[in-house]
Amino acid sequence: MTRLSRLARYGFDDAARAAELLGESGLRLWDADAQEPRDGDGGELLHALAHTADPNLALRQLHRLVESAGRAAIRGTGGSVATARGPIADNPAAAAVLTALYGDAGLRRRLLAVLGASAALGDHLVANPDEWQELATGKTGMPPNAEGRLEFGDAAGEGPPTVPALRRAYRVSLLRIAAADLTGGRGLEPTMAALSRLADETLAAAYAIAVGELPGAAPRLAVVAMGKCGGNELNYVSDVDVIFVARGDEDLAAGTTVAARLIEICGQVAWQVDAALRPEGSRGPLVRTLASHDAYYRRWARTWEFQALLKARPAAGDLALASEWIDNLAPLVWHAAERPEAVDDVRDMRRKIIENVPPKELAREIKRGPGGLRDIEFAVQLLQLVHGRIDETLHESGTLPALRALVAGGYVGREDGETLLRGYRFLRSVEHRLQLQHLRRTHTVPDDAAALRWLAAALGYTAVPGRDAVEEFRADWVGHAAQVRRLHVKLLYRPLLEAVARVPADALRMTPESAGRRLEILGFADPGAALRHLQALTGGVTRTAAIQRTLLPMLLQEFADAPEPDRGLLNYRHVSDKLGSTPWYLRLLRDGGPVARRLARVLSLSRYATDLLTRDPEALRLLADDAELQPRPADVLRDGFLAAAERYADPQKAIDAVRALRRRELFRVACADILSRAGDLAPAHPLDVDAIGIALSDVTDATLGAALRAARRARPGPDGLRFAVIGMGRLGGYEMSYPSDADVLFVYDAPAETPENEASAAAHAVAEELRRLLAAPAPDPPLGIDADLRPEGRQGPLVRSLAAYAQYYARWSRVWESQALLRARFVCGDGGLGREFELLADGMRHPAGGLTREQVIEIRRIKARVETERMPRNADPHTHTKLGRGGLADVEWAVQLLQLRHAYDVPELRLTRTLEALDAARDAGLVDGSDAAAMAAGWTLAARVRNALTLVRGRPTDQLPQHGVELAGAVQLLGGGDPGEFVDSYLRVTRHSRAAMERVLES
Repeated sequence: MTRLSRLARYGFDDAARAAELLGESGLRLWDADAQEPRDGDGGELLHALAHTADPNLALRQLHRLVESAGRAAIRGTGGSVATARGPIADNPAAAAVLTALYGDAGLRRRLLAVLGASAALGDHLVANPDEWQELATGKTGMPPNAEGRLEFGDAAGEGPPTVPALRRAYRVSLLRIAAADLTGGRGLEPTMAALSRLADETLAAAYAIAVGELPGAAPRLAVVAMGKCGGNELNYVSDVDVIFVARGDEDLAAGTTVAARLIEICGQVAWQVDAALRPEGSRGPLVRTLASHDAYYRRWARTWEFQALLKARPAAGDLALASEWIDNLAPLVWHAAERPEAVDDVRDMRRKIIENVPPKELAREIKRGPGGLRDIEFAVQLLQLVHGRIDETLHESGTLPALRALVAGGYVGREDGETLLRGYRFLRSVEHRLQLQHLRRTHTVPDDAAALRWLAAALGYTAVPGRDAVEEFRADWVGHAAQVRRLHVKLLYRPLLEAVARVPADALRMTPESAGRRLEILGFADPGAALRHLQALTGGVTRTAAIQRTLLPMLLQEFADAPEPDRGLLNYRHVSDKLGSTPWYLRLLRDGGPVARRLARVLSLSRYATDLLTRDPEALRLLADDAELQPRPADVLRDGFLAAAERYADPQKAIDAVRALRRRELFRVACADILSRAGDLAPAHPLDVDAIGIALSDVTDATLGAALRAARRARPGPDGLRFAVIGMGRLGGYEMSYPSDADVLFVYDAPAETPENEASAAAHAVAEELRRLLAAPAPDPPLGIDADLRPEGRQGPLVRSLAAYAQYYARWSRVWESQALLRARFVCGDGGLGREFELLADGMRHPAGGLTREQVIEIRRIKARVETERMPRNADPHTHTKLGRGGLADVEWAVQLLQLRHAYDVPELRLTRTLEALDAARDAGLVDGSDAAAMAAGWTLAARVRNALTLVRGRPTDQLPQHGVELAGAVQLLGGGDPGEFVDSYLRVTRHSRAAMERVLES
């Protein structure tokens, strides 16, 4: 080991310079010959130096301080400093510094910590070499007072202090605060409180000096602390924000003189006083009267000015006047969030702050940059403005107390709150260390290596295996910034904020009297029952009740927008009763973006979706993510449903698992449908009726596929038996609606060695088992299996072989059966057999030469019979969505006639979906463009209305009512408007569709 490397172990980068400062000509702590400390005291001092943020800086400053103390002593005795060139330790005054450090471990720790962390405070001590004693341990063994008090000692007289005395007292107090902070003697919050108290006492002393200089009587003038000082969270170097308030006009002139002089004194002593938060900013008068302030804030103040008032606190001068001013403005502050633009104003202000940060500094800005302190402060303050209108526990001026109150009140989740608390403490600690180094106002993390090493050491980071101290600091910094930014976006842009902010403060107070009046105003039919629901949900002092009290005023407004507000609240109570004890339910409603308002719309408008949710409450999570409100791809559904069925050997358990998945998927599709025309609640990619039909058909395909797998396991039949399910009707055309049955055909193909009767019996067993499994009672919408479109209808066999189908269609098929086959497609089972059936069907549904005249007449005759015989009794044919005039059946028959007549010659018509085939017929010139548009509009509207009615009623119906809550609910789901006008519009659209259909059928 070299002679200098031993010193390097103490953290001295320049070991040669350290040896000089520590050696015989310096502090005489190091034995150069033995390469070790001279004695035990020297060893203790070196060990303490090594543990400072910057051992090199601490050593240099200690050497300068000891030298300065010695020279000051020489000056004090009238000696010449120029002749004092011997070793500094030979001077008794200098030696006294070292002796005190040897004997007082607390002094040693505090003084060296300051010297290693703050070049500015070190320079101050060198310039004032007697002030190091302010850090000495007291006679009682206690450290010096570091609470931010000003101590003037012998300099204190009867009147106010002098400016130089105030400056010295300020520096001494700041020195003590820094020493306590750096040695771990206190946490962040006591340090901020001490700095704020020091600011208060400095303002008060400056105020006294300024008043003492007045030639006349003192004015009634209040100094109100704002910003970080008002929040008791001041940092080491910051402007101190204030507002000056005079009692009356007679106090203005003298008050302005005092205010100006106070600003001047504080600038000379400590920091700049910033009065720019006053009305009209720097353009407005420095001092205003109480009445002038009141008039301004009532008429002209903007949202950010009320946001700033959250931190207002009496600081100096006339404290009673300051309290009166704050009390006068408090009602305005706590109603500011009700302004229509308030929430957006706060968000815009935060965006502007980020935009004003120089791009090259943005990533290193711990205050204004993304993930910085401002992110936390703005989120907390906006939540205070919105929720503090009725919750006085949120009336806190400090960020951390306010954040804790938000967590305690249930407005912020515990985990999120703790994450923000940790992030705030980390970022403010970084800010404190950066500012303490040179006592300069800075919020930017340095980018050079040496400065980063110093900062990491000042924050207490040390190397760990695989990472040095700087890398450890960077990892924590990046992690905290990312979490802070994530939670800032989550809280500041929470849709619940706008919803709650729109509710008047009186309505937010969930007292029985206010709630009862509110329920009547909102149009609840039974306010008494609704009030009982509210009391059940919000009663008690639990966190759950507190969150419900936050949510319900907004939810009541959403329920009131629906035709049956009482039903929405009742459904919400049912869901809350089932999920209220789960840890995620209310947290999701509070924090999950638009979840609460989306849930309110679903519960108040749709019995169908509500029934699904009460049977599967966990499905509520789907409302939190727009991606979850998109139908899942057909292959994903198929694989998932099959996997669920495969997990159980018992076919009933297998089908129960499949039906649970179907229930979840139906809820997904229903919610996407309900929300697609809900304005700002709509998912990113709303669904139209075409997408709904495809999604419901895909779910049915997957359900049938999994049920068939379970049925085949239960009824295996002979080896090699092929079995397939063919979709017909709306299933075949990917046009399923919520009330649709699954129209199917069952087809099998016997193995070569198996007798036909045995294969037929096995295939029948499979089909019957499939129908039995899906028909079993279960808490979900039924999926009827309708095989009536098979040859011979209900009189024919349930299952036929492919050859039997071919034989029947060749010999006995009628034109309506060819028409039914237009939408036939393979759904599940043996894919090869399914494709063979589709080829067989092609010969029937696309007959060579099209239809004969007699067949066209037959189709027209059957269509007329369907209209008269299948229309339900007492149904209104003008508003029956399925069989009514211009509705679904009208358009489908017209399109299918065109396909039967022309698909042999126009391959583009060979499609199973109605509107696609209609578009192809129009493009081929087979139907007039205006007629095609009229029929497409009629079919689409009828399909949408049919779905909406089922969603509202919870039960299938094809009849559009003429009035009532069901009509109003359906209209609201379809985009809103006057129900009567909607019915008129429906009649008009379907009338045009009917006329177009008749022209096609007669052509």
